[in-house]
Amino acid sequence: MIKIQRIYALKETDTGYKIFIDRLWPRGISKEKAIWDEWVKEISPSEELRKWFNHDPDKWEQFKQQYKSELSLKYDSLLKLKQLEQTYGSLVLLYAAKDEIHNNACVLRDFLMAM
Repeated sequence: MIKIQRIYALKETDTGYKIFIDRLWPRGISKEKAIWDEWVKEISPSEELRKWFNHDPDKWEQFKQQYKSELSLKYDSLLKLKQLEQTYGSLVLLYAAKDEIHNNACVLRDFLMAM
């Protein structure tokens, strides 16, 4: 099972292997308070794509296609995530964006589930 969750809603009691998947450290969370298991920033959208998208819902469809193209070049990282899902039974992709519908975690989850 692959779930997505906003990093600011994460609790220590939440189950599953938790991976923070954004390129930038989340605002307001100190390293001491980070309770995820791993930070895999290399799976996040490129800096150029992230800046271009800027969480603009009007750019969503184009962002999804461009991010999927980037993901298709990151097979080793994707395979590692799929293996973690199998090992732990549940993988939680954590993101910091306020928009729960238009964010990279949604695209990554769908991409992984289609593998």
